[in-house]
Amino acid sequence: MSLAGRALPLGLPERLSPARSVLVVVDMQNDFCAEGGYIDRTMGKDVSAGAAILPQVQALVRGAREAGVPVLWLRADYSHDRIPDSMALKLAARGIEAECCKPGTWGFDWFGGLSPQAEEAVVTKHSYSGFIGTDMQAQLARLGRRTLVFCGVQTQVCVESTLRDAHAHGYFCFAVQDAVGSHTPALHAATLDNVRFLFGDVCSSAEVLSAWQAPSNTDSRAPSR
Repeated sequence: MSLAGRALPLGLPERLSPARSVLVVVDMQNDFCAEGGYIDRTMGKDVSAGAAILPQVQALVRGAREAGVPVLWLRADYSHDRIPDSMALKLAARGIEAECCKPGTWGFDWFGGLSPQAEEAVVTKHSYSGFIGTDMQAQLARLGRRTLVFCGVQTQVCVESTLRDAHAHGYFCFAVQDAVGSHTPALHAATLDNVRFLFGDVCSSAEVLSAWQAPSNTDSRAPSR
């Protein structure tokens, strides 16, 4: 497709090709996903979505590595001395003194046996978007790829915030519907509807893995815009 002289990858298989894609794993940490973590203990929210999406996230990570798709890991550090005033205000209004995903704690650790490999980028963020106050844009520029495939938690908070900013930076964005999760199902569904409408595409993990395993893509490992 061409719009104002630009060649655009209209087809889903083209946008999802291994040569174009980066898998972005968002906040799969104990404080967000595990029983006894911050979301469960402090916020009183249902964390079962984290466990529910874990097999799909694991499959996407394995599939990305096998297909030569880079994996970029986002992790939160919401220590009170690092978060912006806007986040701190909400905590103060609720009387919350516990710190979420503080480095050196169990809550900061990866959930369910997930673990980045040595060569995979890990971006630590102090607000909901992975682009704010981090080197995420530089990491993506280094990879030279334009399709970001999102999995992780929470769908309507950190996944959506980062996906929206990615869209504004010109990336082609995919939310993997069975590999993103939330403690609030209605907001999870609303985010997916909004992504479909304006900010990218929604697909299943099976569709992503199929695109990455397609015979025509097996030799297309070089970065491509």
